[in-house]
Amino acid sequence: MSKSFEEELQSFGKIIQGLSSLALVSKKLIVNGHENFVLHGPNIIVGNHVGSYKDVAILFKTIPRPIFFTANKMIFNREEFSFLVKKHLNRSMKEMGSLLHFLLGPFFSMVVRYISTNIAKIGTIPVNLYSGRAEAVKKCQAFLRQGRAIIALQGHGHFNNNDRNPYVPRFRHGAAVMAYNLYKESGLDVPVTPMAIFGTHIPFGVPARIRVSVGRPMFVSQYLSDKGSETVDNLRRAMEQKVNQLFLEILKAR
Repeated sequence: MSKSFEEELQSFGKIIQGLSSLALVSKKLIVNGHENFVLHGPNIIVGNHVGSYKDVAILFKTIPRPIFFTANKMIFNREEFSFLVKKHLNRSMKEMGSLLHFLLGPFFSMVVRYISTNIAKIGTIPVNLYSGRAEAVKKCQAFLRQGRAIIALQGHGHFNNNDRNPYVPRFRHGAAVMAYNLYKESGLDVPVTPMAIFGTHIPFGVPARIRVSVGRPMFVSQYLSDKGSETVDNLRRAMEQKVNQLFLEILKAR
């Protein structure tokens, strides 16, 4: 009999926590609003995303239940994932990134081999991120109907000084569409948990504090309009405003 996801996650628990701790080495994690997490049933968790893999580590460290998140299909393939690792290093470290990839080639190969083989076992939903978001939304809705928690971080995973707000980007419609579709089609008023993250943009190994602030759940039923498109945009804007508010509270508390 094949294992359920929860059973797979439990067997990988120590490894996931170990890798998460490694990703956050020299970082001190401070979390406010931990009591606002939804412990059971369907849940969409939205937040800002500027810290690449460090944001994923934060999710595993802070959320007290199994989580699912979409992931590029390329990371399930060893060769394509290796290409993504090299691309990320080049983007974040320029010429030094290529040199680092060359010098640590055997280490990166080992990590890529392990992750590409086992990533499906830790809650990833493989989607083609280059062919539109419809596939991702459809798959996430299926998981939510099963009473699971879906992660919907907003941003590209890296800091961009040219953005209007480099820490909290303009939210996409995906999470709001999921919530609306499930409310309209299945009568599920899925709680949407907002969270803001600050500090994960600081490079690996540099001592820093990472602060996370979690807000109370929001519900699409609070933003209903006569038109579905208006309801979706009402919720999208409300989520973005709430995460911005949580982020400003973090800055004030520093």
